[in-house]
Amino acid sequence: MKSDPVWLSVGLIGIALLTATPILFNESVTFVVGLALIEALFALSWNLLFNYTGIASFGHAAFFALGAYFVGAALRFGWFIPFPIQLVCAAVLGGLFAFVIGVIALRRASGIHLAILTLAVAEVLRKIIGYIQAVGADEGLGGIPRPILHFGPTAALSLRSAAAYYWFILAICLATSLVLWWLVQSRHGRALRSIAQDTQRAAFLGIDTYRFQVVSFTISGAVAGLCGGLSAPWVQIVTPDLAQWLHSAQPMLNTLLGGSGLFWGPALGAFVYAGLNYSTRTLAGASELAIGCILLGIILLAPTGIGGALAKGKQKLEGLFAGKRNAGGRVRQQEGRP
Repeated sequence: MKSDPVWLSVGLIGIALLTATPILFNESVTFVVGLALIEALFALSWNLLFNYTGIASFGHAAFFALGAYFVGAALRFGWFIPFPIQLVCAAVLGGLFAFVIGVIALRRASGIHLAILTLAVAEVLRKIIGYIQAVGADEGLGGIPRPILHFGPTAALSLRSAAAYYWFILAICLATSLVLWWLVQSRHGRALRSIAQDTQRAAFLGIDTYRFQVVSFTISGAVAGLCGGLSAPWVQIVTPDLAQWLHSAQPMLNTLLGGSGLFWGPALGAFVYAGLNYSTRTLAGASELAIGCILLGIILLAPTGIGGALAKGKQKLEGLFAGKRNAGGRVRQQEGRP
């Protein structure tokens, strides 16, 4: 697929700014941007289901929590597992849990019934975690250290500092996002879009809709588990609230805010929400009200999300400039006639 040079330039500038964040800003801003990166990838994983497969999950935080608790426990209790392998295990754990839910649920439920089922599963998981004393029960597991990457018996790279681990998060989130982008642009992604548009027609065309939905559900859960694994050392505490329905609503809000119709829309929504949350943090007792009013205004003014509004604005500007060029060409042609 041919890339738009304007959006490509915007993306490169954005990556450059994200890379320079620990240098340009203090640790509090860096922490917020790091969280936004994780939530952006989390929202992209949810939108893989919602926009590209036509599945709504209200319990997506369950996969996130599984990955977070696995990595958090591995680092907190000093398991002899290299950190990259811990992240792989977090993704596999989230993917396996999503696969089990998908295999069972997608045969029996769809639409709002499937969404409520995933919500119920997440709440059950939250309750179970709350009873496990080994990981702190309701209090959660705190004091999670940031990792050190070992390369052989002598070489090592410490990620203990906020800047070092931030750049690690940025690299993993960018790489995973590009893999998801490649997936939705591939033949597999086109099959998913056909299922999202009309499941019965896709099945009539010979697409195994159930298999594609299960695979999409599994990939989405795996990416969510990876996000949880990245967040545990960054926040340095994991609690059962990670599986709560409010956390499951976060990728939905980010997708709605940024625009589900664009691949990068949910990521844009995550950064906008993080910026609003950070800028209103000093409004004691009124922060939620201010954020709610701002989000309501954005959604009413831009029903297709901020990304959709920007895309429409770009198309209008291109049409305006194209009309001026055509008009100028006609004037020159008329002036050249005898």
